[in-house]
Amino acid sequence: MPYPDDLLSDGERVILHKHSHWKMLLVPYLVLVVTLALGIWLAVLVQDQSWRLVAWIAIAVIGAAVLIWLFFVPFLRWRTTHFIVTTDRVMAREGVVNRTGIDIPLGRINSVRFEHGLIDRIFGCGTLIIESASQEPLEFDDIPKVEKVHTLIYREVNDNPHDDYGRGSTQEFQQG
Repeated sequence: MPYPDDLLSDGERVILHKHSHWKMLLVPYLVLVVTLALGIWLAVLVQDQSWRLVAWIAIAVIGAAVLIWLFFVPFLRWRTTHFIVTTDRVMAREGVVNRTGIDIPLGRINSVRFEHGLIDRIFGCGTLIIESASQEPLEFDDIPKVEKVHTLIYREVNDNPHDDYGRGSTQEFQQG
C-alpha cells in the first residue's frame, strides 16, 4: 500500500514504506490458535449437557473478548504502523484512534545506527536509531531488513550515489 501522495511536499517522493516486522504478530497468532482450539474443545466438552446453549454463549463471548484484546488490537496496531523514508524526510506513523507521528528532515539527521540481537538477526529485523540535531535519539523497533534501511537512509542523508547501496537496489529492496 503506497503512502498517500497528497501528504507529500512538492517534488517529494517515497523511497521506502514499511510496516513493522511480522514477528510482532507471533504471539497474537499463537493466541488466535490457542483460543480457537480451547473454544472448540470446551464446546465439544459441554455438548451433551442440558445447559450447553448457555455454555456455548459464554465460550463465544469470552473467546471473542480474548481475540479482540489479544489478536485484533495488536494486528490493527501492526497494520497501522508505518515507517516511511522519502527524498526529504523520515516519517513514522502509528495508531488507529490516537494517531501519532514524527517527521525528521534528512538535513537534521546527524547519525543513523542499528542494533539487532540474535533473535532479530534470525528474523531479519532490528532497531533503527536516528540521532537528529535537536532531539534525543529516536528508536524505531522491529524494522525489517534494518541494515539495508540504515544504509538507504545514510545514502539519502549524504546524497552519495557511490555508496554500497546503489540506486538500482532501492527498487529490489522495496519489492523484497
